[in-house]
Amino acid sequence: MTRLRSNDPQPRFRALPAAITAAALLTLTACGGGSTDSSSPRAKTLSLAIQSAPNSFDPTQLNDGQAAYIWSSLYDTLLYTDNKGELKPNAAESWKYSADGLTLTLKLRQGMKFSSGAAVNAAAVKATLERTMTTPGSQQGLLAAVKSVDAPDASTVVIHLKQRDGSLLTSFSTAAGVIGDPATLSAKSTALDPVGSGPYVLDKSSVTGSTYVLKRRDGYWNVKAYPFQTVTVKVIQDPTAAANALQAGQINAGPASPENSTKLKAMGYKISPLRATAVADLVLADRAGSVLKPLGDPRVRQAINMAFDRTKIAKQLLKGAAQPTVQVFNPAGGAYDAALEKTYPFDPAAAKKLLAKAGYPKGFSVTMPGFLFTKAFEPTVTQALDDIGIKVKWTPVPAQNTISAITSKKYPMILFIDGLNTSAREAGNNYTPTGYLNPFNSTDPALTKLLAQANGELDAAKAADAYKKVNEFAVKNAWNSPIAYLGNSWATKGVVYLGDGSNTFSTIRAFGVSG
Repeated sequence: MTRLRSNDPQPRFRALPAAITAAALLTLTACGGGSTDSSSPRAKTLSLAIQSAPNSFDPTQLNDGQAAYIWSSLYDTLLYTDNKGELKPNAAESWKYSADGLTLTLKLRQGMKFSSGAAVNAAAVKATLERTMTTPGSQQGLLAAVKSVDAPDASTVVIHLKQRDGSLLTSFSTAAGVIGDPATLSAKSTALDPVGSGPYVLDKSSVTGSTYVLKRRDGYWNVKAYPFQTVTVKVIQDPTAAANALQAGQINAGPASPENSTKLKAMGYKISPLRATAVADLVLADRAGSVLKPLGDPRVRQAINMAFDRTKIAKQLLKGAAQPTVQVFNPAGGAYDAALEKTYPFDPAAAKKLLAKAGYPKGFSVTMPGFLFTKAFEPTVTQALDDIGIKVKWTPVPAQNTISAITSKKYPMILFIDGLNTSAREAGNNYTPTGYLNPFNSTDPALTKLLAQANGELDAAKAADAYKKVNEFAVKNAWNSPIAYLGNSWATKGVVYLGDGSNTFSTIRAFGVSG
């Protein structure tokens, strides 16, 4: 994919095009094409769009972003998080920890079948988990606490842990908890057309990298939770095209920007606003200064945090569909601390002084990866950092190479838009040595202790307090320079959006039929 980087003068806070909402940038983007019967009060077809194609359907390589609309329809997960953000049974109908928190026993639902007709049993769960544990990929780190997996009988899975892990159950409701068919897990075909036990299968009309047509399995154990007979997921990189299709009535669900919400309401669409679904974050990844020496000094990282006029960015660049923040944790989650928002006021002059005290009075240069979803932010970030003496060069990265670019240790600073999640997952992704947004495997004795306390706490209220301390450490030590929480609104007709923002996981269970 070829990307252009404009060098012509631009207003610092040029507004994003109306169609580019937070949903279009990374997380919850719904659009598509074809016949969706959007005028029907009982629509049986849902059409969604994502900005980039899934990299693979191999369970070890699954991503929890937009690709989850597809793979979570093909695979069962052990647990699931409902639209209110509550953890619920799924393939595992019950679970129980031992008194010391080091053994987790799952009881599987009986009668489940893979799309091949083979039975879903404890042996399949064991095989999938063990393969994920031993195969490098985006899910491997989420199972780092697992020592071994036993399958004493067909419906019982016993997981032995090296240490307590309060985030494990949540991980089992996402990609780390999928169940694959042991007979096909290692087959080359799994990456493109997997055998799963989920509610849908890929139709033969699907075109890899372009259009994914999902046909419902009427014999699925929980078919009532999936009212759509067909779900079409299209890869549409241009959010403007999605907005135009929505206004033309060609789709039955899509992102509604502040500018077109009124018009869509007049056309009979229901608008469902979500406060925050993602965070735009400048990851200051090289915290030891191994590639870019200045980043090893916390004063430099703090200076970067003071370079952004977050309020103005949220209002003008993001057209009000955002709120400024210095935190990466979900504002609806237990780790969020409103008091931390005052940590870094916009102050370029003070930022320059900090850089000078750190030994960089003339600033420095940095190369950062440019992704499709960061392109609209890049001029603003470039200008803000240039104002304090930091020169940015962007290297375009094809969509399929996003994760590999992040984890390559080539880029000391990374602008990323990450979907919000639970406190445990957000801490794991950003601050554990194996987190994919901690590519330089940064550690700190104080943070390691805080993470151990938080991750080992099985009581939700106590865990929230522990994660608050993790958040405080990260903000005050400037491990990131977050910019804004990104919100979005869904426009639906004939279908209904069921979520309230509590669960930001990309699943079609967030949609139902209206009427």
